Amino acid sequence: MSARIGARTDVVESAAERAGRVTRRGATPDTTYDVTVVGAGVVGTAIARELARRPGLRVAVVEASNDVGEGTSKANTAILHTGFDAVPGSLESRLVREGRRLLTAYAAESGIPVEPVGALLVAWDEEQLAALPACLAKAAANGYDQARIIGPEEVRSREPHLGPGARGALDVPGESIICPWTTTLAYATQAVRAGVDLHLNCRVRQVDRTEGRHELTTDRGVVRTRYLVNAAGLHADTVDRLLGHDDFTVTPRRGQLIVFDKFARGLLTHILLPVPTALGKGVLVAPTVHGNVLLGPTAEETHDKTATASSAEGIAVLREKGRRILPELLDEEVTAVYAGLRAATEHDDYRVSAHKEQRYVTVGGIRSTGLTASLAIAAHVTELLGTTGLDLAEPGALPPVRMPNLGEAFPRPYQRADLIAADPAYGTVVCHCERVTHGEIRDALAATVPPGSPDGLRRRTRARGGRCQGFHCGPAVRELFEQGTRSTTVSGANRAGSRCPDET
Repeated sequence: MSARIGARTDVVESAAERAGRVTRRGATPDTTYDVTVVGAGVVGTAIARELARRPGLRVAVVEASNDVGEGTSKANTAILHTGFDAVPGSLESRLVREGRRLLTAYAAESGIPVEPVGALLVAWDEEQLAALPACLAKAAANGYDQARIIGPEEVRSREPHLGPGARGALDVPGESIICPWTTTLAYATQAVRAGVDLHLNCRVRQVDRTEGRHELTTDRGVVRTRYLVNAAGLHADTVDRLLGHDDFTVTPRRGQLIVFDKFARGLLTHILLPVPTALGKGVLVAPTVHGNVLLGPTAEETHDKTATASSAEGIAVLREKGRRILPELLDEEVTAVYAGLRAATEHDDYRVSAHKEQRYVTVGGIRSTGLTASLAIAAHVTELLGTTGLDLAEPGALPPVRMPNLGEAFPRPYQRADLIAADPAYGTVVCHCERVTHGEIRDALAATVPPGSPDGLRRRTRARGGRCQGFHCGPAVRELFEQGTRSTTVSGANRAGSRCPDET
């Protein structure tokens, strides 16, 4: 094992020789980590997974919430972007392009549902139509050469339910839809199994430098670490200021969305995008891998990092825009409404930087493309840690994970006679709207990174996520959750051997 700056001589085990722990309560371990990542969203867990590939490092993730992916990562439009409309030459453009390639391969290996449905950037007036050549040129400048401009007849033939007046569109065949919940969970699962400690309910309150290491004062005690990565999402600027920096300010941008019932899925084939504005990509209509249709998001500047409530005004705006894009959609049942906050800053690009003298890397301003770019961001951050003095061994391969499928386009447990024959729990449906079985719920509760709440269970199984929103299955799901979490002191090390039928 190669030496590390300031490494302890009493810790010689590699990540491959120990399983990590998942903790939600009690004092944090009295140990010193080599690297600690603040934030367990899709970017933070991707970074932890990448660090776990480097033998000899002891890594931790600290997260303020009680589960992974509790912030922006759970409430977005769930699109695997091509990066065709990024700012050419930006860090975001490069990492989105590379991240798409990496995540596409990782999703196929790990069982994360992805559907390459393509997108149409629809022009509804002459001004928008005139802007399409510039959008095409931007795509080319970003290294994406599959886009093309199509006329109104082709637009109509491909999307016959569009509202009247579409003048043309930019066809972007590489855009895909993905499950964001499974992506974050897959990263966290692989990281913990490879030795990363995940400490939840562990908000960072203060950071001090003592004897060449960081001491993080958290809600659960002090976490000591030699190197620090700030992937705190909406709170990245707050953590950055704890380290003495004032490089950016996160001004949350709230995006409200409407989720329509699965009966609406036949109304569209592609992701339907508007011509972008300065505030973002605008209101879109998109299918989801779970079989629903999304309408949104709004783009509302706010200074409240907890403002995830929806509003009558925001929903009215979405319905008005949706009526023009896909009029028949408004006749369909609404399954849910939700709002997410994007970590917008005053800058047009990601704010990723290394501070060598502090052994610290900031990962800020990661907006709606963070899901797509996550694996590339992780590789980039790991390289930056190397420039701050962290001795990095050559990356190794981690044992693959195979996540339980949540996608409608792929076989689910209730459809698999082989699973049901081997274990009747996979034929016992608990949530009838989403056809979630007792076996799936049981497995999620016994998984490497178990849910910390019924909402976390929903993101792992879809239970309570259908048209009745838990009205019928809610009590049964909660009872199963409470039964499965009565012994929540079980550590991640003990859970690491648990396997779902599709989780290997």
